[in-house]
Amino acid sequence: MADRHRIQFEPVDLEMEVGEDEKILDAAFRQGIHLMHGCREGQCSACKSYVLEGEIQMERYSTFACNDAEVAEGYVLLCKAHAFSDCTIELLNFDEDELLGGLPITTVTTRVAAIDPVTRDIVSLRLKPTEPFEFKPGQYADLTIPGSDEHRSFSMATTPSAPEEIEFLIKKYPGGRFSGLLDNGLAVGDELSMTGPYGSSTLKDGHVLPVVCIAGGAGMAPILSILRHLSETGSTRPVRFYYGARTAADLFYLDAIRDLGATLTDFEFVPCLSESASGDFEVGNVSDVVERREPQLNRCEAYLCGPPPMVDAALALLDAHDVPKDQVFYDKFTSPATTDGV
Repeated sequence: MADRHRIQFEPVDLEMEVGEDEKILDAAFRQGIHLMHGCREGQCSACKSYVLEGEIQMERYSTFACNDAEVAEGYVLLCKAHAFSDCTIELLNFDEDELLGGLPITTVTTRVAAIDPVTRDIVSLRLKPTEPFEFKPGQYADLTIPGSDEHRSFSMATTPSAPEEIEFLIKKYPGGRFSGLLDNGLAVGDELSMTGPYGSSTLKDGHVLPVVCIAGGAGMAPILSILRHLSETGSTRPVRFYYGARTAADLFYLDAIRDLGATLTDFEFVPCLSESASGDFEVGNVSDVVERREPQLNRCEAYLCGPPPMVDAALALLDAHDVPKDQVFYDKFTSPATTDGV
């Protein structure tokens, strides 16, 4: 049995135990402690923290998430970190309400209800859980690749109010181990194992600031979940949804989004095309369009979901406009360029 150590988290005065053979983030989940996290693959930096005392080593990670200078200074990614002594770790990002109040991580069996292409490279996958599965708008789950121990992570597009069927929007990549199954490897009725929920980029109930959502590609999914929840709960918060695509052919669910918008008090949907001009759509990268149209970003709560370059550009924009960190929630969707496949 691997040696076990104590982890003290600051400034929240929270302790837990961890085995040398488990990652610190996984150990936290096991004990009902929901630390800030994103991709859980060492790619996004959401779980970046600072080691005040103790010996910690990391598995392979992206230097874009934590560069060599930061590592030398004592920064670590908790999703890739193993403790080899008792440690004191300073959490750089945390939500006190979530730390001990997050939903439990569970594994359930699901059955495929539908597989429908919505663009040339994005597919809607609908699953029926065989037992209850709780989550919050904006969260994601791991789906196990049949016949293996590997999994891929995808965000829920539906809401907890409709637990009988959960929708995922999945981008297909050439050679993707999971996404490749969507063409001919999965069929209605097949079983898939699902574990979760994960993710800290969740809609915060009780907040009143206007909401600005920025998404691209399959990042549509968690934003749809958030919009659907706002509609279901009768929210009166102003909402702007900016969605970035390359061409008009890459846009989807336009009617569904406009129907949702009709149920909200103050809503605007702004599709943005980066490679071609078409119709009444905005032209340019989505972060550039947001900058043109949103002069008071610092007075908004921002939700960002999509590929890392898009999220990084949006984060830089928000930082330039002095948007407080506690008003920004994001989820980077990694791809085969940063992982072994999707």
